[in-house]
Amino acid sequence: MCGICGQLRFDGEIVSTKSLDDMMSKLAKRGPDSKGKWFEGKVGFGHQRLSIIDLSNLGSQPMVDDLLKLTLVFNGTIYNYKALRALLIGKGYDFFSNSDTEVIIKAYHFWGEDCVKHLDGMFAFAIWDQSSQQLFVARDRMGIKPLYFNITPKAFTFASNSQALLTQELDKSINPVALHQQLSLHGVVPAPNTIINGIQKLKPGTFFTLSPNGKLREKTYWHPSAKRLEENISDQDYIERTHELLTAAVMKRMSASDVPIGVLLSGGLDSSLIVALLKEAGHEDIRTFSIGFEDIDDEVGSEFEYSDQIVSKFETQHKKYQVSNKEVLPRLSEAVMNMSEPMVGQDAVAFYLLSEQVSEHTKVVLSGQGADEAFAGYFWYPRMANEQGNEVERFSKHYVDRPHDEFLQTVSSIYQGENHTHNWLNKEFLKPGADSFIDKVFRTDMTRLIVDDPVKRVDNMTMAWGLEARVPFMDTDLVEWALSIPPSLKMRDEGKYPLKEISRGLLPNSVIDRKKGYFPMPALKYIQGDFLEFMSDILLSSACRNRGIFNQQYIDKVINSPKDYMTALNGSRLWHLALLEYWLQLNVDN
Repeated sequence: MCGICGQLRFDGEIVSTKSLDDMMSKLAKRGPDSKGKWFEGKVGFGHQRLSIIDLSNLGSQPMVDDLLKLTLVFNGTIYNYKALRALLIGKGYDFFSNSDTEVIIKAYHFWGEDCVKHLDGMFAFAIWDQSSQQLFVARDRMGIKPLYFNITPKAFTFASNSQALLTQELDKSINPVALHQQLSLHGVVPAPNTIINGIQKLKPGTFFTLSPNGKLREKTYWHPSAKRLEENISDQDYIERTHELLTAAVMKRMSASDVPIGVLLSGGLDSSLIVALLKEAGHEDIRTFSIGFEDIDDEVGSEFEYSDQIVSKFETQHKKYQVSNKEVLPRLSEAVMNMSEPMVGQDAVAFYLLSEQVSEHTKVVLSGQGADEAFAGYFWYPRMANEQGNEVERFSKHYVDRPHDEFLQTVSSIYQGENHTHNWLNKEFLKPGADSFIDKVFRTDMTRLIVDDPVKRVDNMTMAWGLEARVPFMDTDLVEWALSIPPSLKMRDEGKYPLKEISRGLLPNSVIDRKKGYFPMPALKYIQGDFLEFMSDILLSSACRNRGIFNQQYIDKVINSPKDYMTALNGSRLWHLALLEYWLQLNVDN
């Protein structure tokens, strides 16, 4: 796990040291253990290292293989690197390190661009091939590891976060397509767009090849289907296979590390099941971490009632942290400055504060993200399935944060264009390879939406403290299997039926059968008091008015009555607007 950056120039200029240094300064938190740079005229790489596998200097980056004439920068973890290493040794390759980094270099030399199909893990990497004079840039299937880029006739520049790219000369104006999606898709802006016109991101499961003249070729190498594999698979077969794949996903993430690993324990089914599977597999030294916040009205701010039961049952080494609202507000700016893009999920700040504490005890944690999307844990899935209308209408009524007519009221006239969110959804739902509308919903969620909501949130907030988060429920084999499970089976018993059945006998029934919870931070949902004053100041500031994104009449209405402006997913529209403006002030204006 690291921060990576680099540049390939097309204009005959050489990559400057200052250019890389500026980007690396914005990546330092992702890799606090060491750093390195590499230059070869028109191409240069920078790397900030978080040492997880092969802690020696032999695992340092940028990694140069002089014999193969390949240079690599890599962020992530390859879980099957030991098996690939053995295979490649059998093919005649010699290794100078024990790192997964070097395995990628050899795999690229042996398989070429098809190397990505052999890598099981989370990754974003760039390889400069001196022989072919090409840059190869790739991202993992699920998009767990980020990769942002800027491309102009002069150069291609990439980095692990947008803050690094913002140190370079680029177009910092607002992308109108992204603005519509930011305010409609719960803060999700699907790749390749970002809210900044001059910054794009590589799609999940996709790679680029670039030549020195600026010619770019893009290919998406993973296209999961959401169809039944065969007709005669029983419900019990689906559940047993899910158990096998989830156990394997947890175990491979535990084994690919040379440092201890913990679990972020929310008290929900997903993280509790990870702890149970670790115990089932024979792990004794299990470290768990929980965080809670103040209640507001009837909204409970912690799940300690349930996480404590898991700690007691499995005798984990546990630490829990209680955070008051007066502690949250002064730390908001830190969390927002570490968001690669504006993230409206209220648990982003929770993850940031929890990661600060956890990073003092370990470098790697397992987290439960992806279970709700893969196994139908959210309340809106059955509502969509039962809704009338066309596919986009059925989806939008229960997911989209504001209808298009309200979006037009929200923004100023220069951003009042077509319904970009509707257009994007329609395109996604027209893709072949799904048996039903709700299968299309699950596939879109798992391959596009999840990448830019919970996944990006967890990566950014943990890496802000040099903490690597691994997500077993987003294991590729498990995701492909989950997409093949009949929706009716996943949605049975208020959702996540296969996971609940696996949990019987492993977890307390009180945890399995509890009402679905969310990583709670009530203060960012029910806006009042100091939080209301804080957000009002942002949206009424001269910076916000001069930026000219929002219709100030609409802003005034939301500020005056925030509880009347909640979204279909029970989020605060006021927070959505304030967060976007605050992110721009902290990360772009400064």
